[in-house]
Amino acid sequence: MRSLLSRLFWLLSCLTAPAWAQQGPQMDLPRITLQAGMHLIHTQVALTPEQRAIGLMHRPEMPANEGMLFVFEEPAVQCFWMKNTLLPLTAAFIADDGSIVNLADMKPQTLDSHCSTKPVRYVLEMNQGWFAKRGLVAGTRLAGSPFGGRR
Repeated sequence: MRSLLSRLFWLLSCLTAPAWAQQGPQMDLPRITLQAGMHLIHTQVALTPEQRAIGLMHRPEMPANEGMLFVFEEPAVQCFWMKNTLLPLTAAFIADDGSIVNLADMKPQTLDSHCSTKPVRYVLEMNQGWFAKRGLVAGTRLAGSPFGGRR
């Protein structure tokens, strides 16, 4: 089944090349700051389908406390993969109240699918290991404007 999904993702990437064929990283997205306890997270915000499709692709590096927040219109099971993404990342699937539903470590340049275990509207990608080094796990609540402001 996973092999079939990988092949379908590959086929989809071939058919939808214009958005994902961008040669350089997108660096001009809006930025906000989130908070995880005493830790600040400086994020770019991907709001549109094209911005979400490109995500962190083609980026050779990312500062330690930076990431990208993907915002979807409605809660749904969100699945992410790493086509053209050069960095190992961890995806935090986040509920409307800012609580982390689940975390997934993702290998660079793969078509492996990593999904939320429940419907969510937000996904935060950070350098792999960022959440683990700070002891942030499922159930941890993040604060910031998307989640109703600071706690």
